[in-house]
Amino acid sequence: MIKFFEKAPYAPVEYSYDVEEILYKEKSKFQEIIVIKNPHFGKMLILDDVVQLTERDEFFYHEMLTHVIMHAHPHPKKVIVIGGGDGGTVREVLKHKNVEKIYFVEIDEEVINVSKKFFPTVSYGIDDPRVEIKIMDGAEFILKKKSADIDAVIVDSTDIIGFARSLYTTDFFTTLRDCLTDEGMFVTHSESFHFHMDMVIEIQETLKKVFPVVDLYTAPIATYPGNWWSFSCASKKYGCREIRRIPEIETKFYDSEIHLQSFVPERLYEKLLNKTLKW
Repeated sequence: MIKFFEKAPYAPVEYSYDVEEILYKEKSKFQEIIVIKNPHFGKMLILDDVVQLTERDEFFYHEMLTHVIMHAHPHPKKVIVIGGGDGGTVREVLKHKNVEKIYFVEIDEEVINVSKKFFPTVSYGIDDPRVEIKIMDGAEFILKKKSADIDAVIVDSTDIIGFARSLYTTDFFTTLRDCLTDEGMFVTHSESFHFHMDMVIEIQETLKKVFPVVDLYTAPIATYPGNWWSFSCASKKYGCREIRRIPEIETKFYDSEIHLQSFVPERLYEKLLNKTLKW
């Protein structure tokens, strides 16, 4: 059996996975896309040699990226999902029946096509009539948005390098803030709390320059570097820790208790931002 070796971005570690079969391997305009089959994780989606999802545990990431702000917001109707060409985040947003519109903005159309073929349980929501697909750069889409009518923006990007870097700047966060309603909320993954602390701090500091309310929560993701993944959220009005709608959706991991316990405790959060937290 051959092995796939992943060098984790920004981290001094390497992961290896047994490969039963290579199901797909091609280069798109933006990146190399590989789908392999692993005896434990099932099918795995790999972009530029970095694992993006596995059939076995993708729900941890997609549920936690999506449902925290979707339940912190009192009535989200219009949502923008940037990235996440596999469709997992779109699938989770669609579980909220009050959602009327999702702008699904993905720069690489081939990721969508591959996901539809190899990961139908993840991507099936993409064809929902409430979803409008935009094949373009997410930062460009936000820049062209002229009205402040969006309730939630979810950034589901690849690692914060290359073309994804434009989604983590002060300019991007400012234009994003301006397209949100007064109650609008934003969330993005912000790398490993264990390996990428400097990046977690940088994103928090950048968000604080733009939004009055900023926070940080985490979740266990076995296939991501450090296994302790962070999510940075921000709002124009509401804190993300409070649940404003009773969870009535079907999930595997997320629930109201997980929601409350996932946020970084205030004492630890203060140490993080003061840069006195050391592992």
